[in-house]
Amino acid sequence: MSGLFDVSKETILVTGASQGLGRQFARVLAAHGAAVALAARQADKLKSLEEEIRGKGGRAAAVALDVTDTASIARAVDAAEAVLGPVTVLINNAGIAIEKLATEQTEADWDAVIGANLKGAYFLATEVARRMIARKQSGNIVNIASVLGTGVLKAVSPYAISKAGIIQATKAMALELAGQNIRINALAPGYIDTEMNHAFWSTPAGERLAKRIPQRRVGAESDLDGAILLLASQASRYMTGSVVTVDGGFLLN
Repeated sequence: MSGLFDVSKETILVTGASQGLGRQFARVLAAHGAAVALAARQADKLKSLEEEIRGKGGRAAAVALDVTDTASIARAVDAAEAVLGPVTVLINNAGIAIEKLATEQTEADWDAVIGANLKGAYFLATEVARRMIARKQSGNIVNIASVLGTGVLKAVSPYAISKAGIIQATKAMALELAGQNIRINALAPGYIDTEMNHAFWSTPAGERLAKRIPQRRVGAESDLDGAILLLASQASRYMTGSVVTVDGGFLLN
């Protein structure tokens, strides 16, 4: 059964790979044999991750990517494929959140969140899909959504809207591309402890939120390892348009 989750023949582009979940996804996929293109705006952090993966015998290449710039998207895919070969799997992870009540969100806030989380992810997916179709190559796209794509909390309305859009984009593109042997699924994490939010979980507000999770704990980045391997590998070969939720039961409340 171990071969079922094999990604050793895949070239995987991971966006938002400079930190948090993107970095964890890249490490896990590289550790399981994939050639991993590391894409983000923070080139210094990408280079250190590239060196880390290569130092462990893995295959990795850092590429600059700003998902809000469609020209940057094309250049990043070109750069990744020049070094590692045709991309066979995309992990569409880059995204941001701006925490303000809806009445305080500005047009610039909206544009930044929707641009990175929804527009950028959509146009990166379509760029990669077009290349797969041109090569008559089967392919696999994994969009990173969120439990806030179906549930909501205060002060992150553009983020929640963007992730709801990602879920619908996943389903719409999966329907269109199934005949081209391209699968598109989404991973919807719940609350995960990352370097960006680590301090929050020790605050009274963070502790209250953690208590709302039926498993009574915040997820660790490694809690998503199994799900990302499932979706990136042929273990999910009969899945497309699916949303895999990993949230400790948060949405059951």
